Amino acid sequence: MSEKFTIEIITPEKSLVKTDASEVTIPSYEGEMGILKDHIPLITFLRPGIIVIMNKDKKNYYVEEGTVEFSNNNLLVLSSTAKEVLDLEKNSLNTMISEAEKKLSTSDVSDKEKYLLSYKISTLKEINR
Repeated sequence: MSEKFTIEIITPEKSLVKTDASEVTIPSYEGEMGILKDHIPLITFLRPGIIVIMNKDKKNYYVEEGTVEFSNNNLLVLSSTAKEVLDLEKNSLNTMISEAEKKLSTSDVSDKEKYLLSYKISTLKEINR
C-alpha cells in the first residue's frame, strides 16, 4: 500500500506542480505544518515561507501567500506567488529583500503586514545564503 498522496501547486499563471509526495511541509499562519497521507481534512492560509515536498528527492518552493486544502489525500495549494527555490536568482532575491525591508521600515504598516514582511525577509535571506 502506497504511503503517498497528491500535491498540486497552482498560481494564476500555471499549474506549477502536480506530483505524488510522501510528506509535505507548509508555512501556515499556525506555524510549519507537516502533511502525511491520511492527514485530517484541512483548510488554512499560507504565510511567506518554503513548501518542502518529499518524494524520492526533496523540492523546495518559495510562496508568499495563499490557501491550502487537504482532503481525500489531495493537497491543493493556491498561491499568487510560488517559485521553485532553485529558479530564484540572487539579483531578484536581493531586490525582493530590499523592497520588503523598505516597506517594513515605513510607519504606516499594520501589524499583520509586519508579521508577513518579517517572514518574507527571513525566508528570502535564508534562500539567499
